[in-house]
Amino acid sequence: MINRVVLVGRLTHDPELRYTPNGVAVANFSIAVNRPFTNQQGEREADFFSCVVWRKQAENVANYLKKGSLAGIDGRLQSRSFENQEGKRVKVVEVQAESVQFLEPRAHKTLEAAVVMIKAAATKVETSTIKVATTKNRNDNHLT
Repeated sequence: MINRVVLVGRLTHDPELRYTPNGVAVANFSIAVNRPFTNQQGEREADFFSCVVWRKQAENVANYLKKGSLAGIDGRLQSRSFENQEGKRVKVVEVQAESVQFLEPRAHKTLEAAVVMIKAAATKVETSTIKVATTKNRNDNHLT
């Protein structure tokens, strides 16, 4: 039988890393995959998939991927059921990721962070310049 899933998309939230009682790392995340066509309004719709990754790769995913990161997933579908807090039986289907590829260079994320820092610094400089100019105008007015 064949059970293979290959997805490329963006994480919808930061991965959630936890450890089993035996100390095995497991990370859960979801991924949004754009459909290759647009709807009647001309918008691209997306499908959302819950993913699970184990062991060292789970730790790597948690350390390097964040909400919005582009990732490639190679794995299989797995269904399971459990009893929720209300006592109802819930069935879920998840992608058990056997391989997660980071499809954006870390430099890209570093560049984004640098741009944010530069904008913040520029805002501080503008604010400081306005304060200095206002203070200078007050002092000039006071002297005349």
